[in-house]
Amino acid sequence: MLNSTKSYQMPSDADALRLLSAQGPELEALYARADAVRREHMSDTVFLRGIVEFSNVCANDCCYCGIRASNRKIRRYTMNEDEILEVARCLPESQQTTIVLQSGESEAFGDKELGALIQRIKRETPLAVTLSVGNRPPEVYRYWRECGLDRYLLRFETSDARLFARLHPDCTLEERLACLTTMRDLGVQVGSGFMIGVPGETPAVLSANILLCRKLQLDMIGIGPFIVHPDTPMAGERNAYHDDPDMFFRALAVLRLFNPKAHIPATTAYDAVFPGEGRNWCLQRGANVFMPNSTPAQYRADYQLYPGKPCLNETGEQCAQCVIMRVQALGRTIGSGPGHSRRTQEAPSETGALTD
Repeated sequence: MLNSTKSYQMPSDADALRLLSAQGPELEALYARADAVRREHMSDTVFLRGIVEFSNVCANDCCYCGIRASNRKIRRYTMNEDEILEVARCLPESQQTTIVLQSGESEAFGDKELGALIQRIKRETPLAVTLSVGNRPPEVYRYWRECGLDRYLLRFETSDARLFARLHPDCTLEERLACLTTMRDLGVQVGSGFMIGVPGETPAVLSANILLCRKLQLDMIGIGPFIVHPDTPMAGERNAYHDDPDMFFRALAVLRLFNPKAHIPATTAYDAVFPGEGRNWCLQRGANVFMPNSTPAQYRADYQLYPGKPCLNETGEQCAQCVIMRVQALGRTIGSGPGHSRRTQEAPSETGALTD
């Protein structure tokens, strides 16, 4: 199965679980294979997508997350439209071609206001727009799509309904997956993904997570190590792979083999666990997207989903320039243009046509 990409065949379901146990030379072969598949299907281009954490107000009480509604130890904030537009206008100067607007799940920034913001960004900048603001009714997703929304990011976190219920008391896995289906039907490019090592997770569950990503035909897949915030009910619980940190990268490499045409970001959590190197290793083991933190410095420390988050004291420009140097040091090039879904562009009948 780890043969040349020229004779590439999609792995079988059984391969996922087997490869997640790779050690030694087989593990190095897995990493090399994932990198080769990434290069063949996604090229050596790395797209930069600036993430703006525009509000840490959240109505949900997820049991591991630092911005959960019941956490009274953080200062809440919501950026206004002009602040967000100021950031958006600067992103193209540092080769960032997408803005990712992320917040807690709440009405702190109203649905209509978000629609108006999307319209302004599309009118006043060349950026693609991704939203990540949680579960919403279908009519809201439809409205945002009509306003110009390109992509939506909503992680399912785990394919195990029992583990999902322990993490998320405010919704069900079924509801989360229904939102993803709705967006796909609307023609929105869909991003999702999962946490690696949720307490109670087994390699079989991790394998099922990877297979669910393939079943969902995702355009972007974000994964990263589970890290619990100390001011939550799950405080003190260890990652399921605490004693096997290679699993964080095995999962990434196997994910690439099962999703050769998906955009896979090197997520920030990897740098939290492996400071200074984690995201570099991701780019060498299957990832092809980097998301610099473009949140204004005065808000960054208040958007801590988990402890150890890097780059809290940098400006957006400093963070972007650091990312560019990291990417170039790996011999990779920075992508131009919006970096829309390869899967959707090449197979609209399979994933839903775009109107962009």
